[in-house]
Amino acid sequence: MTISVENTQVDHNIHISSSINAVSNDICKNVTDEKISFGLSICANCGKESDEVKNTCNKCKQVKYCNAACKKQHRQKHKKQCEEHVRLAKAKLHDEKLFRQPPPPEDCQICFQRLPMLSGSTKTMACCGKTICSGCCYAPVYDNQGNEVAEEKCAFCRSLCPAYEEITELNLKRVETGDATATYNQGMYYFRGTRGFQQDTDKGLEMWRRAGELGYASGYFSVGVAYHTGEGGVEVDMKKAYHYYELAAMKGSALARANLGCAERDAGNWDRAFKHWMIAVRDGHEYSLKYIRDFYLDGHATKEVYTKALQSYQEYLGEIKSQQRDEAAAAHDDCRYY
Repeated sequence: MTISVENTQVDHNIHISSSINAVSNDICKNVTDEKISFGLSICANCGKESDEVKNTCNKCKQVKYCNAACKKQHRQKHKKQCEEHVRLAKAKLHDEKLFRQPPPPEDCQICFQRLPMLSGSTKTMACCGKTICSGCCYAPVYDNQGNEVAEEKCAFCRSLCPAYEEITELNLKRVETGDATATYNQGMYYFRGTRGFQQDTDKGLEMWRRAGELGYASGYFSVGVAYHTGEGGVEVDMKKAYHYYELAAMKGSALARANLGCAERDAGNWDRAFKHWMIAVRDGHEYSLKYIRDFYLDGHATKEVYTKALQSYQEYLGEIKSQQRDEAAAAHDDCRYY
């Protein structure tokens, strides 16, 4: 697995072996002797029907009582069903957030086209902290008179690119201002013990979490990878890995989304797997498209599903392709962006 300062890559075929429990739609069936009628004013304890039955269960909001005394009497009998209602309600809200298509990343600060997701297709400039695409990095810089500038200058702020030893100091200054990318980079320095910092995996994970909180999806994703693979001596914890993959996916990480799809596939939850992969495809994850294609060829996915995935990927390509980026990719292999 290769991890870089600007971006994080992980084997797209990671399979999470831990079992993931699918949300059940069955309400607890052991409580069959309760007189509960949803939508009607019937006391769940004594069965009294009246317009005065308005004392609702504070937790599940699904049953009503005549008064506080009836509610207290019925508490133990209702407890199991109440907890199940609350669990299902929370699971439903969680899934609504999890399977919502995240907003696309910010556009390139120069050409204003969508930034590709592929590693190497973007670069965060050490001088100004702006993230620009490989096409704009490769393109020549001109002065105010239209003359090409010979010195190596930032394509955005036009200042000279800082020396290697200056980059760390500039990054620390941006961390103090709450810059998400700089915070992620600082976490990488600690986690790997690079750029003069002593290796401290705990501090690295802390910085990555903070970057995630600031909106940088790769921060949460890197924490998930650490708990998934045990990299850096981190104790493997699949529950935590899955949790941070979810946080990263909701922030827009297609890599995390693809891993969640693999996890659901391994657990036999095909519908949830396809949902994750379809979202990842729309965000440019080519391997998720291949997963869907393979399932279509094996007869596990319909032609409509595969067609929709192809259309989504084509829409993504239409948003990121440009002649300038093509020229950069043709000149340098590491500038390939799809």
